[in-house]
Amino acid sequence: MRIGLLGTGPWAEMAYAPALSAHEELDLVGVWGRRPEAAKELADRHGGLPVYEDVDALFADVDAVAVALPPAVQAPLAARAARAGCHLLLDKPLSMTVEDGRAVVAAVEEAGVASVVFFTARFQTAIEAWVTEQAAAGGWFTGRAEWLGSLFDEAGDSPFAASPWRREKGALWDVGPHALSVLLPVLGDVEKVAAAVRGPKDTVHLVLLHTGGASSTLTLSLTAPPAASGATAELRGRTGTTVLPASDEGAVPALIRAGDALLAAARTGRPHPCDAAFGLRVTEVLAAAEEQLTG
Repeated sequence: MRIGLLGTGPWAEMAYAPALSAHEELDLVGVWGRRPEAAKELADRHGGLPVYEDVDALFADVDAVAVALPPAVQAPLAARAARAGCHLLLDKPLSMTVEDGRAVVAAVEEAGVASVVFFTARFQTAIEAWVTEQAAAGGWFTGRAEWLGSLFDEAGDSPFAASPWRREKGALWDVGPHALSVLLPVLGDVEKVAAAVRGPKDTVHLVLLHTGGASSTLTLSLTAPPAASGATAELRGRTGTTVLPASDEGAVPALIRAGDALLAAARTGRPHPCDAAFGLRVTEVLAAAEEQLTG
């Protein structure tokens, strides 16, 4: 499958370009970026790939696109690529608004293309196996998830700390999708965001009611002290208590598995559990929580 890369920032450099270049069944054939000079630098570092100044020309030359762009930029370009007949490997969150997310899903459905949204944890081998096992077990009474990062710590040096959309939207929109991607397949869709309150700095606490009858709590932050950072999830139900397994599988191997998922969806026509429709549902939950926080 011929695939093009949209985006030239740190995530494209650290994850997408290496994963797409290493994938045995994906042929990375070109790069497009909002800054042509950055696109050329990235392309040169990965074997002198062609740089496209016209994004529609890239869509015409490939079977699929991978998008490593801010969500507000990703959504309209994803819909445009789908209408051009391209399968989509997207990043979380799918979009910053429900309206934009719905436009992506509509374009995917109308064009009949495959879509996969890269929720990192869901493509890490141990965590995906855990999610599948707990969803099959059922009978869950309650769950909790804590996704605590120190991205904005004064002593930190993350290349993502300067990200404008992360600074504006904070943990709810950055790490919230990761937590939801783990809880929703197990506890069921969110029936109601029962509560959303702010904690220190960008920290938020959510209480969710799920269609399966369970409730869950989420604590999300990008401003936790480094010594307190980490991600965990716990479920309690008929079979007892289970905790999300740790994973040392980095972003590149997980993205390669996401590429496998896109290929399988394109070949079989069967949607992947983390398709654009699921990405939209996550956006809807985040938007409902944000409405409570700002209301």
